[in-house]
Amino acid sequence: MQEFLTQATPFLAMALAVAAGLVLSWLVRKIVLRLNRGKPELRETSRVARLPLRLSMCLIAVRIALATTGEDLPWRHALDHLLLIGLIACLAWLAIAVLLIVEAMVLTRYRVDVADNRRARRLRTQVILARRIGVALVVVVALGSMMLTFPAIQALGAGLLASAGLISIVAGLAAQTSLVNVFAGIQLAFTDAIRVDDVVVVQKEWGRIEEITLTYVVVHIWDDRRLILPSTYFTTTPFENWTRRQSEVMGTVEFDLDWRAPVEAMRAELKKVLADTPLWDKRVGILQITDATAGFVRVRILVSAADSASLFDLRCLIREELVLFLQQDHPTALPHVRLESLAGASGAIAGTATSDAGPGSQRPGTPRPGKEPAAAAHHRHPDPHDSQLFTGSIEAIQRSKAFSGPGEEVFEDRDNAIASQN
Repeated sequence: MQEFLTQATPFLAMALAVAAGLVLSWLVRKIVLRLNRGKPELRETSRVARLPLRLSMCLIAVRIALATTGEDLPWRHALDHLLLIGLIACLAWLAIAVLLIVEAMVLTRYRVDVADNRRARRLRTQVILARRIGVALVVVVALGSMMLTFPAIQALGAGLLASAGLISIVAGLAAQTSLVNVFAGIQLAFTDAIRVDDVVVVQKEWGRIEEITLTYVVVHIWDDRRLILPSTYFTTTPFENWTRRQSEVMGTVEFDLDWRAPVEAMRAELKKVLADTPLWDKRVGILQITDATAGFVRVRILVSAADSASLFDLRCLIREELVLFLQQDHPTALPHVRLESLAGASGAIAGTATSDAGPGSQRPGTPRPGKEPAAAAHHRHPDPHDSQLFTGSIEAIQRSKAFSGPGEEVFEDRDNAIASQN
């Protein structure tokens, strides 16, 4: 009888251990649910962890009971080894279940069946990716730990765990670009190269800085698209910042017109248009002929506005008003194509044909009746600021100084510094 009790004691201890493990797992689950009463989603998702939690508690209790009561049993070591492998597998299963529970709890807070679900979609992508990486790491660590329990294949298990470390090193090298972006984001934050709401031109796109993070910058393009650029783009690539110091900007409107374009009349019309619109900030508003080749003269209008959006509308307004002005009042100023034929060795003009020639047209060079010669008709505009960009007014001279360079003194200092270094 004594011998029977001695042999049956380990089995009774293991049975009690299984019962204790079941009770303990039930208590743990009840305590967790009790502490999270305000989260009904936890009760539904916690079912995936119920079985691995029970098995883990039972295996831990059985191993403890076997270690205390079955020291003299011949099959104790084999059973303990089997229980250890099972425990590792159950703990890995429990860890995966916990990851699934955390994922479900996070995702249930953000709905994707709404109109504006950008944040939910972004969070869903991040959480799913993190859960998959976590599951892969848990599986690799569990397999390596199981192999380490076998003396014959301990080297293989150590190699597997070492491969997990190698994977982490590779992942760290792969994340080097992300770290560079992080440092670039810190640089942008402290150097103040760009700010939220700055108007920039990047990738030939005009937009506004909408969001700046440590790894990327979001540019809200004028047509409501979003351009996502890494932070390193703004530290390594030239870009235009239209609001770095101030929001005032200047823009141009160009026309290719006939040589008979009424420049003074166009200046007067430009002044009238600018005076009637609040889009102009009254800084710059000039009209100049910047080119006269290939049968046309190029008329360029330079205007300024308080910001880039106002400048765009102002340029469109000036373009429309002056096109209508030329069509209605000066149609001869519109672009024309002329064809001339020359005859005779002396180069005398045998005939002239122009696309806009009509009855009563005169030969080139013949003054029209009632018209003054060009030299007599030529006169300076009473306001030089209307026709000159860098000369003729206080504002123009100041603008010229801003682009005239650092000055002779600076050049001499630079030469002296170079000479002293040599």
